[in-house]
Amino acid sequence: MGTKPGPVQIVTVCKEEHSFALDTEALARVLLAPEVRDKNVVVLSVAGAFRKGKSFLLDFMLRYMYRKGAENWLGEDDEELAGFSWRGGSEPETTGIQLWSEVFPIQKSDGTEVAVVLMDTQGAFDNQSTVKDCATIFALSTMTSSIQIYNLSQNIQEDDLQQLQLFTEYGRLAMDEIFQKPFQSLMFLIRDWSFPYEYSYGFKGGNEFLDKRLQVNETQHEELQTVRDHIHSCFSSISCFLLPHPGLKVATSPEFKGQLNAVAPEFKEELKKLIPKLLHPDRLCEKEINGNKVTCRGLLEFFKAYIKIYQGEDLPQPKTMLMATAEANNLAAVATAKDQYSKNMEKVCGGDLPYVAPDSLEEKHHFYFRESLHNFSKTKKMGGQEFCDRYQAELERELEEMWQSLGKHNAAKNLFSAFRTPAVLFVLVCLLYVLSGVLFFIGLSTFALVCDCTLGVVMMSMLTWAFIRYSGRYRTVGGAIDQAAGVVLEQATVVLNKSRGTATSDQNKSR
Repeated sequence: MGTKPGPVQIVTVCKEEHSFALDTEALARVLLAPEVRDKNVVVLSVAGAFRKGKSFLLDFMLRYMYRKGAENWLGEDDEELAGFSWRGGSEPETTGIQLWSEVFPIQKSDGTEVAVVLMDTQGAFDNQSTVKDCATIFALSTMTSSIQIYNLSQNIQEDDLQQLQLFTEYGRLAMDEIFQKPFQSLMFLIRDWSFPYEYSYGFKGGNEFLDKRLQVNETQHEELQTVRDHIHSCFSSISCFLLPHPGLKVATSPEFKGQLNAVAPEFKEELKKLIPKLLHPDRLCEKEINGNKVTCRGLLEFFKAYIKIYQGEDLPQPKTMLMATAEANNLAAVATAKDQYSKNMEKVCGGDLPYVAPDSLEEKHHFYFRESLHNFSKTKKMGGQEFCDRYQAELERELEEMWQSLGKHNAAKNLFSAFRTPAVLFVLVCLLYVLSGVLFFIGLSTFALVCDCTLGVVMMSMLTWAFIRYSGRYRTVGGAIDQAAGVVLEQATVVLNKSRGTATSDQNKSR
Protein backbone atom coordinates (compact mmCIF):
# COMPACT_ATOMS: atom_id res chain seq x y z
CA MET A 1 0.00 0.00 0.00
CA GLY A 2 1.22 3.51 -0.81
CA THR A 3 1.72 6.25 1.74
CA LYS A 4 -1.46 8.16 2.58
CA PRO A 5 -1.41 11.68 1.04
CA GLY A 6 -0.90 14.56 3.46
CA PRO A 7 0.76 17.95 3.96
CA VAL A 8 4.56 18.02 3.56
CA GLN A 9 6.60 20.69 5.33
CA ILE A 10 9.13 22.03 2.80
CA VAL A 11 10.12 25.37 4.39
CA THR A 12 10.61 25.46 8.14
CA VAL A 13 11.00 28.54 10.32
CA CYS A 14 13.26 28.80 13.35
CA LYS A 15 11.27 31.34 15.39
CA GLU A 16 14.10 32.07 17.85
CA GLU A 17 16.61 32.95 15.11
CA HIS A 18 14.00 34.03 12.51
CA SER A 19 15.75 31.89 9.90
CA PHE A 20 14.43 29.62 7.15
CA ALA A 21 15.44 26.16 5.93
CA LEU A 22 14.36 24.17 2.88
CA ASP A 23 13.78 20.43 3.26
CA THR A 24 15.14 19.46 -0.15
CA GLU A 25 14.50 15.74 0.30
CA ALA A 26 10.85 16.27 1.21
CA LEU A 27 10.40 18.65 -1.73
CA ALA A 28 12.07 16.16 -4.09
CA ARG A 29 9.72 13.38 -2.93
CA VAL A 30 6.76 15.53 -4.01
CA LEU A 31 8.10 17.04 -7.25
CA LEU A 32 10.29 14.23 -8.62
CA ALA A 33 7.67 11.48 -8.67
CA PRO A 34 8.22 9.70 -12.03
CA GLU A 35 4.69 10.40 -13.31
CA VAL A 36 4.89 14.21 -12.87
CA ARG A 37 8.55 15.35 -12.74
CA ASP A 38 8.75 16.28 -16.44
CA LYS A 39 5.28 17.85 -16.68
CA ASN A 40 4.75 21.62 -16.69
CA VAL A 41 3.73 22.63 -13.18
CA VAL A 42 0.81 24.73 -11.91
CA VAL A 43 1.41 25.98 -8.35
CA LEU A 44 -1.64 27.32 -6.52
CA SER A 45 -0.73 29.09 -3.29
CA VAL A 46 -2.88 30.71 -0.60
CA ALA A 47 -1.26 33.49 1.47
CA GLY A 48 -2.38 36.27 3.77
CA ALA A 49 -2.85 37.16 7.43
CA PHE A 50 -3.03 34.40 10.06
CA ARG A 51 -6.33 32.90 11.30
CA LYS A 52 -8.24 33.86 8.14
CA GLY A 53 -9.07 30.33 6.91
CA LYS A 54 -6.37 29.68 4.28
CA SER A 55 -5.98 25.96 5.13
CA PHE A 56 -9.77 25.62 5.45
CA LEU A 57 -10.18 26.87 1.86
CA LEU A 58 -7.37 24.64 0.54
CA ASP A 59 -9.04 21.56 2.01
CA PHE A 60 -12.17 22.26 -0.04
CA MET A 61 -9.88 22.48 -3.09
CA LEU A 62 -8.43 19.07 -2.19
CA ARG A 63 -11.94 17.65 -1.83
CA TYR A 64 -12.76 18.95 -5.32
CA MET A 65 -9.53 17.52 -6.84
CA TYR A 66 -10.23 14.07 -5.42
CA ARG A 67 -13.93 14.09 -6.37
CA LYS A 68 -13.75 15.91 -9.69
CA GLY A 69 -16.71 15.00 -11.85
CA ALA A 70 -18.92 14.08 -8.89
CA GLU A 71 -22.10 16.13 -8.69
CA ASN A 72 -21.89 16.45 -4.90
CA TRP A 73 -18.13 17.02 -4.59
CA LEU A 74 -18.65 19.21 -1.50
CA GLY A 75 -19.59 16.06 0.43
CA GLU A 76 -22.22 15.03 2.96
CA ASP A 77 -23.61 17.38 5.59
CA ASP A 78 -21.95 15.61 8.53
CA GLU A 79 -18.62 14.87 6.81
CA GLU A 80 -15.55 16.32 8.55
CA LEU A 81 -13.05 18.30 6.50
CA ALA A 82 -9.57 16.78 6.22
CA GLY A 83 -6.31 17.68 4.46
CA PHE A 84 -4.07 20.57 5.50
CA SER A 85 -4.14 21.03 9.26
CA TRP A 86 -6.54 23.71 10.47
CA ARG A 87 -8.55 24.53 13.55
CA GLY A 88 -10.63 27.28 15.03
CA GLY A 89 -9.34 29.73 17.61
CA SER A 90 -7.01 32.68 17.76
CA GLU A 91 -3.62 30.94 17.64
CA PRO A 92 -1.83 30.28 14.29
CA GLU A 93 -1.71 26.69 12.97
CA THR A 94 0.43 26.58 9.79
CA THR A 95 4.12 27.47 9.97
CA GLY A 96 6.53 27.97 7.06
CA ILE A 97 5.37 26.54 3.73
CA GLN A 98 3.66 23.21 3.13
CA LEU A 99 2.80 21.33 -0.08
CA TRP A 100 0.21 18.60 -0.46
CA SER A 101 2.18 15.38 -0.96
CA GLU A 102 0.16 14.33 -4.01
CA VAL A 103 0.63 16.24 -7.27
CA PHE A 104 -2.49 16.15 -9.46
CA PRO A 105 -2.00 15.47 -13.22
CA ILE A 106 -4.73 17.38 -15.09
CA GLN A 107 -5.44 17.19 -18.82
CA LYS A 108 -6.34 20.46 -20.53
CA SER A 109 -8.74 20.71 -23.49
CA ASP A 110 -5.83 20.91 -25.96
CA GLY A 111 -4.61 17.48 -24.82
CA THR A 112 -1.60 18.70 -22.82
CA GLU A 113 -1.22 17.46 -19.26
CA VAL A 114 -0.06 19.68 -16.39
CA ALA A 115 0.86 18.88 -12.79
CA VAL A 116 -1.10 20.82 -10.13
CA VAL A 117 0.59 21.53 -6.79
CA LEU A 118 -1.33 23.00 -3.83
CA MET A 119 0.67 25.20 -1.41
CA ASP A 120 -0.24 26.40 2.08
CA THR A 121 1.69 29.22 3.76
CA GLN A 122 2.19 30.54 7.26
CA GLY A 123 -0.16 33.37 8.15
CA ALA A 124 1.37 36.83 8.16
CA PHE A 125 1.63 39.17 11.15
CA ASP A 126 1.15 36.78 14.05
CA ASN A 127 2.65 37.70 17.41
CA GLN A 128 5.86 35.69 16.82
CA SER A 129 6.82 36.75 13.29
CA THR A 130 8.85 39.76 12.24
CA VAL A 131 8.15 41.80 9.12
CA LYS A 132 11.09 39.99 7.52
CA ASP A 133 9.52 36.60 8.31
CA CYS A 134 6.21 37.62 6.76
CA ALA A 135 7.87 39.18 3.73
CA THR A 136 10.03 36.08 3.19
CA ILE A 137 7.15 33.60 3.31
CA PHE A 138 4.94 35.71 1.08
CA ALA A 139 7.77 36.44 -1.37
CA LEU A 140 8.82 32.76 -1.56
CA SER A 141 5.26 31.61 -2.21
CA THR A 142 4.65 34.34 -4.82
CA MET A 143 7.98 33.72 -6.61
CA THR A 144 7.34 29.96 -6.86
CA SER A 145 3.59 29.97 -7.52
CA SER A 146 1.74 30.60 -10.75
CA ILE A 147 -1.56 31.43 -9.01
CA GLN A 148 -1.29 33.40 -5.76
CA ILE A 149 -4.49 33.79 -3.75
CA TYR A 150 -4.23 36.78 -1.41
CA ASN A 151 -6.63 35.88 1.37
CA LEU A 152 -8.14 38.99 3.06
CA SER A 153 -10.92 39.60 5.55
CA GLN A 154 -13.98 41.78 4.86
CA ASN A 155 -12.37 44.38 2.61
CA ILE A 156 -9.21 45.55 0.80
CA GLN A 157 -7.66 48.06 3.15
CA GLU A 158 -4.90 50.43 2.15
CA ASP A 159 -2.44 48.66 4.46
CA ASP A 160 -3.22 45.36 2.64
CA LEU A 161 -2.07 46.96 -0.61
CA GLN A 162 1.02 48.43 1.05
CA GLN A 163 1.96 45.04 2.50
CA LEU A 164 1.50 43.50 -0.94
CA GLN A 165 3.81 46.17 -2.36
CA LEU A 166 6.43 45.38 0.30
CA PHE A 167 6.24 41.65 -0.31
CA THR A 168 6.54 41.97 -4.10
CA GLU A 169 9.09 44.79 -4.23
CA TYR A 170 11.83 42.43 -5.44
CA GLY A 171 9.88 41.50 -8.54
CA ARG A 172 9.33 45.05 -9.76
CA LEU A 173 13.06 45.79 -9.99
CA ALA A 174 13.80 42.40 -11.55
CA MET A 175 11.59 43.37 -14.51
CA ASP A 176 14.34 45.60 -15.90
CA GLU A 177 16.30 42.46 -16.72
CA ILE A 178 13.61 40.00 -17.81
CA PHE A 179 11.40 42.49 -19.69
CA GLN A 180 8.28 40.79 -18.35
CA LYS A 181 6.06 41.03 -15.32
CA PRO A 182 7.81 38.95 -12.65
CA PHE A 183 4.73 37.28 -11.18
CA GLN A 184 1.75 35.67 -12.84
CA SER A 185 -1.78 35.44 -11.51
CA LEU A 186 -2.95 37.23 -8.35
CA MET A 187 -6.43 36.70 -6.96
CA PHE A 188 -7.75 38.78 -4.08
CA LEU A 189 -10.10 36.55 -2.08
CA ILE A 190 -12.22 38.76 0.19
CA ARG A 191 -13.68 36.61 2.99
CA ASP A 192 -16.75 37.60 5.04
CA TRP A 193 -17.86 40.18 2.45
CA SER A 194 -20.66 42.18 4.07
CA PHE A 195 -21.80 44.47 1.24
CA PRO A 196 -23.42 42.27 -1.45
CA TYR A 197 -25.92 45.07 -2.10
CA GLU A 198 -23.00 47.17 -3.44
CA TYR A 199 -20.95 44.45 -5.14
CA SER A 200 -22.40 40.98 -5.56
CA TYR A 201 -20.64 37.84 -4.36
CA GLY A 202 -18.35 36.05 -6.81
CA PHE A 203 -15.97 37.09 -9.56
CA LYS A 204 -18.25 39.63 -11.26
CA GLY A 205 -18.84 41.76 -8.19
CA GLY A 206 -15.26 41.13 -7.03
CA ASN A 207 -13.68 42.39 -10.23
CA GLU A 208 -15.89 45.49 -10.24
CA PHE A 209 -14.90 46.20 -6.64
CA LEU A 210 -11.20 45.56 -7.39
CA ASP A 211 -11.22 47.88 -10.41
CA LYS A 212 -12.45 50.66 -8.17
CA ARG A 213 -9.96 49.92 -5.36
CA LEU A 214 -6.98 49.76 -7.76
CA GLN A 215 -8.04 52.71 -9.85
CA VAL A 216 -5.33 55.34 -10.29
CA ASN A 217 -6.31 58.99 -10.69
CA GLU A 218 -4.56 62.33 -10.40
CA THR A 219 -6.43 63.38 -7.27
CA GLN A 220 -4.84 60.59 -5.23
CA HIS A 221 -1.74 61.12 -3.15
CA GLU A 222 1.45 60.10 -4.97
CA GLU A 223 2.07 57.28 -2.47
CA LEU A 224 -1.34 55.73 -3.23
CA GLN A 225 -0.73 55.97 -6.97
CA THR A 226 2.70 54.33 -6.59
CA VAL A 227 1.24 51.36 -4.67
CA ARG A 228 -1.37 50.71 -7.35
CA ASP A 229 1.04 51.14 -10.25
CA HIS A 230 3.42 48.74 -8.55
CA ILE A 231 0.78 46.01 -8.12
CA HIS A 232 -0.34 46.33 -11.75
CA SER A 233 3.30 46.17 -12.91
CA CYS A 234 4.10 43.01 -10.93
CA PHE A 235 1.30 40.62 -11.96
CA SER A 236 0.25 39.43 -15.41
CA SER A 237 -3.38 39.06 -14.34
CA ILE A 238 -5.30 40.27 -11.28
CA SER A 239 -8.80 39.21 -10.23
CA CYS A 240 -11.01 39.27 -7.16
CA PHE A 241 -13.68 37.01 -5.63
CA LEU A 242 -16.08 38.12 -2.92
CA LEU A 243 -17.01 35.32 -0.49
CA PRO A 244 -19.74 35.60 2.17
CA HIS A 245 -19.30 34.79 5.86
CA PRO A 246 -19.38 30.99 6.47
CA GLY A 247 -21.74 31.35 9.45
CA LEU A 248 -21.53 31.88 13.20
CA LYS A 249 -21.14 28.17 14.00
CA VAL A 250 -18.01 28.05 11.87
CA ALA A 251 -16.55 31.13 13.53
CA THR A 252 -17.50 30.45 17.15
CA SER A 253 -18.00 26.72 17.77
CA PRO A 254 -14.96 24.82 19.16
CA GLU A 255 -16.58 21.53 18.01
CA PHE A 256 -16.67 22.58 14.34
CA LYS A 257 -14.65 20.11 12.20
CA GLY A 258 -15.70 21.30 8.76
CA GLN A 259 -19.18 19.72 8.64
CA LEU A 260 -21.27 21.34 5.92
CA ASN A 261 -24.43 21.36 8.05
CA ALA A 262 -22.77 24.11 10.13
CA VAL A 263 -21.82 26.20 7.09
CA ALA A 264 -24.07 28.98 5.81
CA PRO A 265 -25.92 28.00 2.58
CA GLU A 266 -24.80 31.09 0.64
CA PHE A 267 -21.14 30.33 1.55
CA LYS A 268 -21.53 26.80 0.12
CA GLU A 269 -23.15 28.17 -3.03
CA GLU A 270 -20.30 30.60 -3.66
CA LEU A 271 -17.76 27.88 -2.88
CA LYS A 272 -19.37 25.74 -5.62
CA LYS A 273 -18.76 28.61 -8.05
CA LEU A 274 -15.25 29.57 -6.90
CA ILE A 275 -13.38 26.26 -6.72
CA PRO A 276 -14.52 24.58 -9.99
CA LYS A 277 -13.77 27.80 -11.86
CA LEU A 278 -10.42 28.30 -10.13
CA LEU A 279 -9.36 24.70 -10.85
CA HIS A 280 -10.89 24.39 -14.31
CA PRO A 281 -8.23 22.77 -16.56
CA ASP A 282 -8.22 25.63 -19.07
CA ARG A 283 -7.92 28.28 -16.34
CA LEU A 284 -4.90 26.63 -14.73
CA CYS A 285 -1.93 28.94 -15.16
CA GLU A 286 1.36 27.07 -15.71
CA LYS A 287 4.40 28.39 -13.88
CA GLU A 288 6.64 30.49 -16.12
CA ILE A 289 10.00 32.17 -15.59
CA ASN A 290 11.05 34.65 -18.26
CA GLY A 291 8.51 33.19 -20.69
CA ASN A 292 9.77 29.63 -20.11
CA LYS A 293 7.34 27.07 -18.71
CA VAL A 294 8.70 25.34 -15.62
CA THR A 295 8.47 21.60 -14.94
CA CYS A 296 8.21 20.00 -11.50
CA ARG A 297 11.91 19.16 -11.80
CA GLY A 298 12.70 22.80 -12.60
CA LEU A 299 10.59 24.08 -9.69
CA LEU A 300 12.84 22.16 -7.29
CA GLU A 301 15.85 24.11 -8.60
CA PHE A 302 14.04 27.44 -8.17
CA PHE A 303 13.15 26.63 -4.56
CA LYS A 304 16.79 25.74 -3.82
CA ALA A 305 18.07 28.95 -5.40
CA TYR A 306 15.50 31.25 -3.76
CA ILE A 307 15.87 29.89 -0.22
CA LYS A 308 19.61 30.70 -0.25
CA ILE A 309 19.04 34.43 -0.56
CA TYR A 310 16.61 34.50 2.38
CA GLN A 311 18.98 32.83 4.82
CA GLY A 312 21.04 35.96 5.53
CA GLU A 313 20.36 38.55 8.19
CA ASP A 314 19.06 41.23 5.84
CA LEU A 315 16.30 41.19 3.28
CA PRO A 316 17.84 40.40 -0.10
CA GLN A 317 18.47 43.06 -2.68
CA PRO A 318 16.40 42.78 -5.86
CA LYS A 319 19.56 42.11 -7.89
CA THR A 320 20.31 39.13 -5.61
CA MET A 321 16.87 37.70 -6.32
CA LEU A 322 17.38 38.25 -10.02
CA MET A 323 20.69 36.37 -9.99
CA ALA A 324 19.10 33.57 -7.97
CA THR A 325 16.33 33.32 -10.56
CA ALA A 326 18.89 33.27 -13.37
CA GLU A 327 20.90 30.61 -11.53
CA ALA A 328 17.84 28.42 -10.97
CA ASN A 329 16.74 28.98 -14.56
CA ASN A 330 20.11 27.76 -15.88
CA LEU A 331 20.31 24.88 -13.38
CA ALA A 332 16.87 23.70 -14.46
CA ALA A 333 18.00 23.75 -18.12
CA VAL A 334 21.17 21.82 -17.18
CA ALA A 335 19.13 19.21 -15.27
CA THR A 336 16.76 18.75 -18.23
CA ALA A 337 19.64 18.39 -20.72
CA LYS A 338 21.45 15.88 -18.48
CA ASP A 339 18.27 13.88 -18.01
CA GLN A 340 17.69 13.79 -21.78
CA TYR A 341 21.26 12.56 -22.43
CA SER A 342 20.99 9.97 -19.65
CA LYS A 343 17.66 8.58 -20.92
CA ASN A 344 18.91 8.33 -24.51
CA MET A 345 22.16 6.62 -23.54
CA GLU A 346 20.36 4.26 -21.16
CA LYS A 347 18.37 3.01 -24.15
CA VAL A 348 21.66 2.20 -25.91
CA CYS A 349 23.80 0.63 -23.17
CA GLY A 350 22.01 0.89 -19.84
CA GLY A 351 21.02 -1.72 -17.31
CA ASP A 352 20.91 -5.28 -18.61
CA LEU A 353 21.34 -4.36 -22.27
CA PRO A 354 24.12 -6.32 -24.03
CA TYR A 355 27.64 -5.07 -24.67
CA VAL A 356 27.96 -2.43 -27.43
CA ALA A 357 31.01 -2.05 -29.66
CA PRO A 358 33.07 0.95 -28.42
CA ASP A 359 33.08 2.71 -31.83
CA SER A 360 29.29 2.45 -32.12
CA LEU A 361 28.78 3.59 -28.53
CA GLU A 362 31.07 6.60 -28.99
CA GLU A 363 29.17 7.58 -32.12
CA LYS A 364 25.89 7.52 -30.15
CA HIS A 365 27.54 9.51 -27.36
CA HIS A 366 28.62 12.30 -29.73
CA PHE A 367 25.15 12.45 -31.30
CA TYR A 368 23.24 12.66 -27.98
CA PHE A 369 25.89 14.98 -26.49
CA ARG A 370 25.33 17.49 -29.30
CA GLU A 371 21.56 17.07 -29.05
CA SER A 372 21.57 17.83 -25.30
CA LEU A 373 23.76 20.91 -25.79
CA HIS A 374 21.45 22.09 -28.58
CA ASN A 375 18.38 21.75 -26.35
CA PHE A 376 20.18 23.60 -23.55
CA SER A 377 21.11 26.40 -25.96
CA LYS A 378 17.60 26.84 -27.35
CA THR A 379 16.01 27.03 -23.88
CA LYS A 380 15.28 30.63 -22.89
CA LYS A 381 17.61 31.54 -20.07
CA MET A 382 18.32 34.56 -17.91
CA GLY A 383 21.58 36.19 -16.87
CA GLY A 384 23.17 37.04 -20.21
CA GLN A 385 25.38 35.01 -22.54
CA GLU A 386 28.49 35.04 -20.36
CA PHE A 387 26.49 33.83 -17.34
CA CYS A 388 24.83 31.05 -19.38
CA ASP A 389 28.17 29.98 -20.89
CA ARG A 390 29.39 29.04 -17.40
CA TYR A 391 26.48 26.65 -17.02
CA GLN A 392 27.00 25.24 -20.52
CA ALA A 393 30.62 24.49 -19.61
CA GLU A 394 29.39 22.81 -16.43
CA LEU A 395 26.88 20.79 -18.47
CA GLU A 396 29.62 19.66 -20.88
CA ARG A 397 31.82 18.59 -17.97
CA GLU A 398 29.02 16.60 -16.34
CA LEU A 399 28.04 14.95 -19.62
CA GLU A 400 31.67 13.89 -20.13
CA GLU A 401 31.70 12.39 -16.64
CA MET A 402 28.48 10.52 -17.42
CA TRP A 403 30.05 9.29 -20.68
CA GLN A 404 33.14 7.98 -18.85
CA SER A 405 30.92 6.16 -16.38
CA LEU A 406 28.75 4.68 -19.16
CA GLY A 407 31.87 3.61 -21.08
CA LYS A 408 33.18 1.73 -18.04
CA HIS A 409 29.77 0.18 -17.42
CA ASN A 410 29.65 -1.00 -21.04
CA ALA A 411 33.23 -2.33 -20.93
CA ALA A 412 32.38 -4.34 -17.82
CA LYS A 413 29.80 -6.24 -19.88
CA ASN A 414 32.53 -7.46 -22.26
CA LEU A 415 33.31 -10.98 -21.02
CA PHE A 416 36.61 -11.10 -22.90
CA SER A 417 37.65 -7.80 -21.31
CA ALA A 418 36.97 -9.21 -17.85
CA PHE A 419 39.04 -12.36 -18.57
CA ARG A 420 41.55 -10.79 -20.95
CA THR A 421 44.69 -11.42 -18.88
CA PRO A 422 44.05 -15.13 -18.07
CA ALA A 423 42.89 -15.70 -21.69
CA VAL A 424 46.09 -14.18 -23.11
CA LEU A 425 48.26 -16.10 -20.63
CA PHE A 426 46.42 -19.36 -21.37
CA VAL A 427 46.85 -18.90 -25.12
CA LEU A 428 50.57 -18.19 -24.56
CA VAL A 429 50.93 -21.37 -22.48
CA CYS A 430 49.30 -23.43 -25.23
CA LEU A 431 51.43 -21.84 -27.99
CA LEU A 432 54.68 -22.22 -26.04
CA TYR A 433 53.85 -25.85 -25.19
CA VAL A 434 53.20 -26.71 -28.85
CA LEU A 435 56.21 -24.68 -30.05
CA SER A 436 58.49 -26.41 -27.51
CA GLY A 437 57.36 -29.86 -28.71
CA VAL A 438 57.89 -28.95 -32.39
CA LEU A 439 61.38 -27.50 -31.73
CA PHE A 440 62.40 -30.53 -29.69
CA PHE A 441 61.09 -32.86 -32.42
CA ILE A 442 63.19 -31.20 -35.17
CA GLY A 443 66.33 -31.25 -33.01
CA LEU A 444 66.42 -27.62 -31.80
CA SER A 445 66.55 -28.64 -28.14
CA THR A 446 68.18 -25.35 -27.00
CA PHE A 447 65.29 -23.30 -28.39
CA ALA A 448 62.85 -25.84 -26.95
CA LEU A 449 64.43 -25.29 -23.51
CA VAL A 450 64.00 -21.51 -23.87
CA CYS A 451 60.32 -22.08 -24.71
CA ASP A 452 59.95 -24.33 -21.66
CA CYS A 453 61.51 -21.67 -19.40
CA THR A 454 59.23 -19.00 -20.87
CA LEU A 455 56.30 -21.37 -20.44
CA GLY A 456 57.17 -21.70 -16.74
CA VAL A 457 57.32 -17.92 -16.32
CA VAL A 458 53.93 -17.49 -18.02
CA MET A 459 52.37 -20.22 -15.86
CA MET A 460 53.81 -18.61 -12.72
CA SER A 461 52.37 -15.27 -13.89
CA MET A 462 48.95 -16.88 -14.37
CA LEU A 463 49.01 -18.40 -10.87
CA THR A 464 50.24 -15.10 -9.36
CA TRP A 465 47.47 -13.16 -11.16
CA ALA A 466 44.85 -15.61 -9.86
CA PHE A 467 46.19 -15.28 -6.28
CA ILE A 468 46.18 -11.46 -6.47
CA ARG A 469 42.60 -11.40 -7.77
CA TYR A 470 41.50 -13.77 -5.02
CA SER A 471 43.35 -12.07 -2.12
CA GLY A 472 43.28 -8.45 -3.27
CA ARG A 473 46.93 -8.03 -2.23
CA TYR A 474 49.96 -6.98 -4.30
CA ARG A 475 47.73 -5.08 -6.72
CA THR A 476 50.75 -3.31 -8.25
CA VAL A 477 52.14 -6.68 -9.41
CA GLY A 478 48.70 -7.63 -10.74
CA GLY A 479 48.54 -4.36 -12.67
CA ALA A 480 51.93 -5.07 -14.23
CA ILE A 481 50.76 -8.53 -15.36
CA ASP A 482 47.57 -6.99 -16.84
CA GLN A 483 49.68 -4.38 -18.65
CA ALA A 484 52.07 -7.02 -20.03
CA ALA A 485 49.12 -9.14 -21.26
CA GLY A 486 47.68 -6.04 -22.92
CA VAL A 487 50.98 -5.36 -24.73
CA VAL A 488 51.14 -8.97 -25.96
CA LEU A 489 47.54 -8.78 -27.20
CA GLU A 490 48.15 -5.43 -28.88
CA GLN A 491 51.29 -6.72 -30.69
CA ALA A 492 49.46 -9.87 -31.76
CA THR A 493 46.64 -7.74 -33.16
CA VAL A 494 49.15 -5.59 -35.11
CA VAL A 495 50.83 -8.70 -36.58
CA LEU A 496 47.46 -10.19 -37.56
CA ASN A 497 46.34 -6.94 -39.19
CA LYS A 498 49.62 -6.70 -41.16
CA SER A 499 49.40 -10.30 -42.33
CA ARG A 500 45.79 -9.76 -43.32
CA GLY A 501 46.79 -6.64 -45.28
CA THR A 502 49.63 -8.49 -47.02
CA ALA A 503 47.30 -11.33 -47.98
CA THR A 504 44.76 -8.89 -49.38
CA SER A 505 47.49 -7.11 -51.37
CA ASP A 506 48.70 -10.42 -52.85
CA GLN A 507 45.17 -11.33 -53.88
CA ASN A 508 44.71 -7.95 -55.59
CA LYS A 509 48.01 -8.45 -57.52
CA SER A 510 47.00 -11.92 -58.67
CA ARG A 511 43.80 -10.46 -60.03
